[in-house]
Amino acid sequence: MKKCSRCAHRSLAALNITPLLDLAFVLLVIFIITTTPAVNDLDVRLPVAAPHPKDPPRKANFITLKADGSLWLNQRAVDLPGLQGMLAGLRVADPDLNVIVRGDAQMPYSRIRPVLAACQQANVLKVDLATEVAAP
Repeated sequence: MKKCSRCAHRSLAALNITPLLDLAFVLLVIFIITTTPAVNDLDVRLPVAAPHPKDPPRKANFITLKADGSLWLNQRAVDLPGLQGMLAGLRVADPDLNVIVRGDAQMPYSRIRPVLAACQQANVLKVDLATEVAAP
């Protein structure tokens, strides 16, 4: 009579650890979900800061359009064709030229468009429009 075959009693050479890894990942996820950060649970009154306007960039040049239609570049009166020439000269002197256009609030936008076109034709890349902070 034959007792047991050799094939049935072979020893296992490798241990399957996949179920152990699955269990470890499940426990890790449960630990992460159930642990809440202690920082969010503290009641703290934070200080209030007042908003402050952004400082103008360094070496800023101001183009001002007044309500009467006069045009000013850095507190010097200019006309529109002269503005483009002066901006081109400033651009040659400073390749990183910043221009801030300040127009009167009562002035129609159609009067500001030619100024922006002159800035574009003078190849001034950094042009900003100045505004006031709205009252709350």
